[in-house]
Amino acid sequence: MVPGIGGSDDEHWQSHWERELGAAADRIEPASWDAPDQTNSLATIAKKSSAQSILVAHSLGCLAVTSWLTRATSPAALGAFLVAPPDRAGMTFPAAASSFSTALARMPVPTLVIASSNDPYGTRSSSKDLSIIWGASFIVAGPLGHINSASDLGQWGQGRSLLEAFTAGFKTR
Repeated sequence: MVPGIGGSDDEHWQSHWERELGAAADRIEPASWDAPDQTNSLATIAKKSSAQSILVAHSLGCLAVTSWLTRATSPAALGAFLVAPPDRAGMTFPAAASSFSTALARMPVPTLVIASSNDPYGTRSSSKDLSIIWGASFIVAGPLGHINSASDLGQWGQGRSLLEAFTAGFKTR
């Protein structure tokens, strides 16, 4: 699990999924959730992931995962499940995350981008553009805001079904 700025609180779908998955899920642990640093985030992803990992990222975590995947030696992971990637050039991009860049390359692993039709941090169009750049499949999940705790999704069954469908063909050891 690769949360965005601030981490994922107990009501966030990532936290629900971690509790459900138990030892099969592992959250990165950067030096700071509130003052994120891209270099530190990439290092924490490298520590937690393996060639058998499915990277499940939200928001700023999407930028961290894609940056890491384009720099990592192959194979770095089995796939990337990216939810609500923010628009780095958007007016609402947090100043605290200024060290983060947007990867402008095709992902070396199967990738799925899930967007909301009313996300204040990334428009449907900007998310679609990123999915094209990243060579990712793209799904609009509906009007779910930033697909975070404020969206009041609980366990977010729709997302869990999308993750299961996305990973169905992956072979893990």
